[in-house]
Amino acid sequence: MIFRRKAKNEEEPGFFGAETDVETDADAGAADVAGGPFDSTEVEPELLEADDRIDLGALNITGLPGMELRLQVDEQSGAVQAILLVLEESALELRAFAAPKKSGIWDEVRQEIADEANRMGGSATEAEGPFGTELVLVVPVEDPDGKIYSQTSRVIGVDGPRWLLRATVLGRAAVDAEAAPPLEETLRKVVVVRGTEPMAVRESLPLTLPPGSEPIEPEEG
Repeated sequence: MIFRRKAKNEEEPGFFGAETDVETDADAGAADVAGGPFDSTEVEPELLEADDRIDLGALNITGLPGMELRLQVDEQSGAVQAILLVLEESALELRAFAAPKKSGIWDEVRQEIADEANRMGGSATEAEGPFGTELVLVVPVEDPDGKIYSQTSRVIGVDGPRWLLRATVLGRAAVDAEAAPPLEETLRKVVVVRGTEPMAVRESLPLTLPPGSEPIEPEEG
């Protein structure tokens, strides 16, 4: 099931609104945005409570005007599995996982993702991107009519202190370099709230629904 956040008013073109100020991080005391994503210990507490930011539990995010927030929720458990930020023909999916104290896990996870893509009959190519080594995946996907087509995505991994943030770029931004910067900017502003509780390595960090979320009904036909 997918949830989305209601707009504040009918004229608002997206969750973050037409008037959203995307340059407020410096005023809120954030670290240099060029160095993000951040751990919650790296930013001033006031940043996490800023009006342009959304508290989703383990992830605290902001976005761009016209961007829509969707949450993928498991229907049986009610747990939020992933965050999807949609902007025009592109999307950014965010998932966060627990990691060891002294080492990152992106190298291992990246290889596993590549192996799975190859198993599905697709391909996985490593590339150097703005966040380090990432994967460009091309995998076969079946549409509702039963037709098979190739879907391209970029999978980005960021190792933080006891966490891994996995970001998947979908749609036009995955294949058109000119469409990618807005999503990359959004990713740089993500703050991961790991917490102090012990967790198993690779366990999903808990995400929560924000107030005002509503289910998206599937389209008929």
